[in-house]
Order: sequence, then structure tokens, then C-alpha cells
Amino acid sequence: MKVVRAAGGLVWRATAAGPELLIVHRPAKDDWSFPKGKLEPGETEPEAALREVEEETGLRCRLQDALGTTSYRDGLGRPKTVWYWAMAVVDGELTPNREVDRMAWTPMTATGPVLSYDTDRSVLERFIDRYDRGELGDGPAG
Repeated sequence: MKVVRAAGGLVWRATAAGPELLIVHRPAKDDWSFPKGKLEPGETEPEAALREVEEETGLRCRLQDALGTTSYRDGLGRPKTVWYWAMAVVDGELTPNREVDRMAWTPMTATGPVLSYDTDRSVLERFIDRYDRGELGDGPAG
């Protein structure tokens, strides 16, 4: 069976209280997750990650550090691999699309309990580890 390939991002911003991450709610699945989606034909994972984040959130971002992949079976039972990056906002305004009806900036340390899937929590743990070690490139505003 062919693996479904997808990509997305952990969009973050610095605040006085610490970093915040953007999560999205998808009404069709009634879940909270990070913005992500399937690759289009001929598209690379980084291209798909940037496109999907912009489509789902209205924010144009730049890639920072790669956060690895998650793998699981999708709703149709197909194997799926999702590539993730830390991302900084370049411009845009939060704008829901047909797949996403709500978005929320959540404190980094409070994001885990809100997420609907363990696979997302594993990527969040990688992000937090990299952030705590000062390894997330030049930060969100750089």
C-alpha cells in the first residue's frame, strides 16, 4: 500500500510569558492539531508544509528547523507519514478556511493537553526540547 505523504508546521511566536504555538480545529474531525496536509504531485515536503500552513491559517511563514516525522494510519487505514518544521510568521492574518474553523495561540507548555493526538504531542515534545536547548534557529522574529 502506498504511503500518504503530508507536511505541516509548528507555527510559534515569542511572548513576554514565553513561546506560544498555533493550533487549528478541524470541524470535520472535531479535533485540535497542528496545520498540515497532503503533498500535491511534484511538491516537496517543505513546499507542502508552507502551502498547507498558509491555506489553513492565512499566515505566510518561513521554515526554521526540521522536527522530524510522525507515522500512523489515516482514517482510511492507509499508512501516512507527516513531516514537520518549526515555523516563524512572515506576514498574514489568521483566516480560517474550509477545513479549519477555529485557531488558537496556546502557551507552549499548555499545548499538549489540548491536542487530540499522541503523534502531535510527540512532535510538540521535540519542539519543546529544541526550544529549551536554544536550537530553534534564529527564533520566530529573525
